[in-house]
Amino acid sequence: MQQLEKLLSHPKSRKVGIILALLSTIVPWPIAGVHKFYLGQPVWGIMYLLLWNTPIPSIACAIDAVWYFVQGEEQFNAQFNNVESDPHTVYRKQIEPLQVNVISEGLRELNKLREEGLVSDYEFEQKRRNLLDRIN
Repeated sequence: MQQLEKLLSHPKSRKVGIILALLSTIVPWPIAGVHKFYLGQPVWGIMYLLLWNTPIPSIACAIDAVWYFVQGEEQFNAQFNNVESDPHTVYRKQIEPLQVNVISEGLRELNKLREEGLVSDYEFEQKRRNLLDRIN
């Protein structure tokens, strides 16, 4: 039992998951769903094995292979290796110093609009946070 827990807690490789899913697409029996067992989803693996004589596991394995390929390493690790990821780092780009100057100028202009009463305090705070989030 300890060996099974040790195996399930071992970090999963995205490349191995893709290869096993592709193999399951080509050779449905006896390895239908083996990638699900590897990735720690034994219930899905059993479902694939029970349906091995239908085209469903082959199609599902092909979809899984494409999904693992498309989702990227960070999302794969978050899903299968229980690695927490910062949702902002996936989409945030590095900001150059020139852009920081543009954002700071935008903050000054936004403050002037608030002082003139053209923007409410609530709208100012929302826009200010959006601009500052681009820097962090």
